[in-house]
Amino acid sequence: MGITDQDTSAISGVAVVPPGLEEAAAAELTALGCQAGPPLRRAVRFQTNLAGYYRLHLQARLPFRLLRELASFPCHSRDELYAGVQRAVDWGRWLPPGASFRVDATGSAPGLNHSHYSALQVKNALVDLQRQQWGARSSVDLDDPDLALHLHLGGGAAALSIDGSGASLHKRGYRAAMGLAPLKENLAAGLIALTGWDGSVPLADPLCGSGTLLIEAACIALGRAPGLGRRFGLERWPDFNPQLWQQEQEAAAALARETLPCGKALAPIVGMEQDAGVLEQARSNAKAAGVAEALDLRQGDCRDFEPPPEPGILVCNPPYGERLGGGLGGGEALESLYADLGRMLKERCSGWSLWLLSGNPELTGALRMKASRRIPISNGGIDCRWLHYEIR
Repeated sequence: MGITDQDTSAISGVAVVPPGLEEAAAAELTALGCQAGPPLRRAVRFQTNLAGYYRLHLQARLPFRLLRELASFPCHSRDELYAGVQRAVDWGRWLPPGASFRVDATGSAPGLNHSHYSALQVKNALVDLQRQQWGARSSVDLDDPDLALHLHLGGGAAALSIDGSGASLHKRGYRAAMGLAPLKENLAAGLIALTGWDGSVPLADPLCGSGTLLIEAACIALGRAPGLGRRFGLERWPDFNPQLWQQEQEAAAALARETLPCGKALAPIVGMEQDAGVLEQARSNAKAAGVAEALDLRQGDCRDFEPPPEPGILVCNPPYGERLGGGLGGGEALESLYADLGRMLKERCSGWSLWLLSGNPELTGALRMKASRRIPISNGGIDCRWLHYEIR
């Protein structure tokens, strides 16, 4: 993307993403007009302009947060951090005493090995400077600050960034009701992206829970931008451009459609859930996301699942064990569930492709199926694999 007349400054940023989705996130940022750097651990560096940064907040599905770098400087000690923060930018513009702020920190430097202490050093540098210059200081607001600062230490340098997101970007706003241990929306979107599903063949989830995988898939296929209808931290920044923001909002809203980009109808999206209450949550969430008409959500046991006649892609996030087992009982009941699921798939879903999120290799073995791909993914801190099977 070129720099426009309304937007004369380049922005260096970091997208914070779920572990395992770094490459997929880099591809998404590139598709949205950014220059994405090589994937890092849980992050992707990018270059864009103000319009592009706004676009990412409205359209990017995979990041948790989109950090915008304000300044970087050498940092080999606590004193160097303190002085570097005070010189970093024009704080009279970015953080006047009437504005609230919060500081988060990652990484380490000599004498700065604890993130809480590093964040405290940044806070002290700022409020000391404010008292010296204006005789007043900003308040700290951990929940809803006017400016959310992020410090990263490493390699003898400090990078000071601001978080444009406000609340985490995975919070789309459609999921007021959640089932047990749900997938975060951005992780679900990333898992769907890894399957390569594009809406042209059926998509089914025989254990759909509160529907997040299927809802995110439908939103992708039908161009429902994830960031519309919510507030962002960047709207309180001193360089916020309302006209540019409105243009990007209108462009994001214009992507919504009722068919695939080629004009063909969306293939069937089918989900099955045994628990009537959880199924009602899924239907409520789909309605709030604007894709209820695209989803066929049925009540029933996965053992009785009947797929659409045309082969497509199955996605599944079955329970992994004690933490996520819910009402399905202990290990024996879960092992039986996986064995029955494997049997059903082989009997009724020949020609389909299955993607299953596994947090327990022993349970996955009960499927009696051989995975052709194993992609490492972290789900809520649990080490998982996004497993791909071709069902013969």
